[in-house]
Amino acid sequence: MATSTTSTPLSLPRDLVDAERERAVVYHALAMPRPQQYTDLRRRLLRLTARVHYHPYWSARPAGAAAARVDLRRDAGQPDEGCAS
Repeated sequence: MATSTTSTPLSLPRDLVDAERERAVVYHALAMPRPQQYTDLRRRLLRLTARVHYHPYWSARPAGAAAARVDLRRDAGQPDEGCAS
């Protein structure tokens, strides 16, 4: 996992987008029937979710956080599900 803080065109930090992208991959792996390494995947998902949710970027954007989370999902290549992480 890269820790770069280079921003995307929408000013989202690269490390935040990468964490959200990885979180989606792990989430989908857990959604498969009888996933291999279930416990490891759950732990990884929890860590990634916390990394995304508590990223310092959100404290700098309290008023626009909801819209920025939609942008994050879009930049991470996920469809907008209409809910916050």
